[in-house]
Amino acid sequence: MERLKGRTAVVTGASRGIGAAVAERLAAEGAAVLVVARTVDRHAHLEGSLNLTVEKCRSYGSDVFALAADLSDETSRATIVPAALERFDGHLDILVNNAAAAVYQPLMSYPLKRRRITFEVNVHAPADLIQAAAPAMIDRGEGWIVNLSSATARYGEGVAISDQPLREGMPGPSDMGVYGASKAALNRLTVAFAQSLAGTGVRVNTVAPRSGVATEGTLALIGDSLGPDRTESMEAMVEGTLALCDCGPERSGGIHYSLDLLEELGATVMTLDGSRPYPGGFRVSSSD
Repeated sequence: MERLKGRTAVVTGASRGIGAAVAERLAAEGAAVLVVARTVDRHAHLEGSLNLTVEKCRSYGSDVFALAADLSDETSRATIVPAALERFDGHLDILVNNAAAAVYQPLMSYPLKRRRITFEVNVHAPADLIQAAAPAMIDRGEGWIVNLSSATARYGEGVAISDQPLREGMPGPSDMGVYGASKAALNRLTVAFAQSLAGTGVRVNTVAPRSGVATEGTLALIGDSLGPDRTESMEAMVEGTLALCDCGPERSGGIHYSLDLLEELGATVMTLDGSRPYPGGFRVSSSD
């Protein structure tokens, strides 16, 4: 426990899902955390809010603060790193770029406005936050930047590939094309930022689920159409993310998939409070 005591972190998209779970685990490990999202009190149709995330994270005794910001707006997102540096006395160790815009719909009618929002949140926002956060990390000689990506970034090529969804109720591959393209761009930027920051002690990596994670947003989109063989536990996704928030300087510029990374490291998947091994390991526990 408290392997991150004394460190500070920013987590975007932290009102629910993976972002909220990552923030909780960071707080459980002793980090002070600034959680960021648009939803402070409650979302119109999804569970979760920044206030709930803060309440849960503070139960571990960590300093946790909330900041409302719209990652699709460059003026709004420009407030995030300065707010963190002010809260943490100029000290920022960890940046987790988790916030994402994911709109799945037929590609031939996909509107320009939605394409722009997708790339603003999934590409430009992480790039802006990295540029803002890196100088303080360079000054300290170390830092950890983790971008949350997606397996949709690596769909196959060629007109002959099927557009059939993997399961009934799920979008087809072309419906996820804009989202996947934005995550492919994020992966490429991750490598470029890692190259730019080589030798500074700042590590930059991406991590994506290898299987589906049953977040509130996923369940709202496709219900329970993802079977247990295609679903990884939230705890496994968080464990893979945590590993990149505490990795050595030699691990930078990696495009990682959660379960593959955990297998490589021989890591034990822990509960979100970090106190014990998660009963389901890589998969959702039958007791959940």
